[in-house]
Amino acid sequence: MQFVAICSDSLGETADLVVRAALHQFESLQIQIKRYPQIRSEEEIRDVMEEVHRMSGFVAYTLVQPELRELIKEESIRLSIRTVDIMGPMMQAFIDTFHDSPTQRPGVLHRLDEDYFRRVEAVEFAVKCDDGKDTSAIRKADIVLLGVSRTSKTPLSIFLAHKGYKVVNYPVVPEIKPPDPLNEAIKGQVIGLTMDAEHLLKIRTERLKVMGLPHGSNYASLARIVEELEYAYNLFDRLGCPVINVTDKAIEETAGMILGYI
Repeated sequence: MQFVAICSDSLGETADLVVRAALHQFESLQIQIKRYPQIRSEEEIRDVMEEVHRMSGFVAYTLVQPELRELIKEESIRLSIRTVDIMGPMMQAFIDTFHDSPTQRPGVLHRLDEDYFRRVEAVEFAVKCDDGKDTSAIRKADIVLLGVSRTSKTPLSIFLAHKGYKVVNYPVVPEIKPPDPLNEAIKGQVIGLTMDAEHLLKIRTERLKVMGLPHGSNYASLARIVEELEYAYNLFDRLGCPVINVTDKAIEETAGMILGYI
């Protein structure tokens, strides 16, 4: 098991996201990621670096206090540990380009400001409206995701909610009439999600195994999947909404495409 330490004078969320995004590119690695948040003293830095040295790992850090940043560099040289400064180069770019100085306040990214509460509200909205639970909320949504079962509607909803967008996701099923509020949606608000039939078949087959359902279920038959996808395409065409094929796309990639439409 390989080891990566995340060292921060705040929560360490920024570095954690960056490390995990990079880790997705290394499928064969088994990595233990450990956070060391709220670092305030030089002694804490030395303790972290000693542990990383014992574990033969590396450190990703977001430290804004100059003395702590300098110490972690010194310790990395002393112990021959690789360190990655997540915030430093970006802050330096602001300093050099705009000739301004950073506040050097730990945790400034996580202040309970208006943007924070907007994201919390959006996440609560997405959970409440998941899988067509509240179709009336379509009128209040920033984004409406349509798609047959297992086309990444829920994870996309949560991802977009964390960016502050109120998202409704609605499952497209041939036997169920789409809700009337869909016809009132403005251009660019509704996004259709689809997937290659064979890929969707594999996902649904695995889903049946997890749920302990029989392999021969109609839910995971190619004929049924093709029928659902054709119905969905007809619905998307009638609504005149953009359609994104999510086959082999990362959630982040699809979300970026969605935001490009709205």
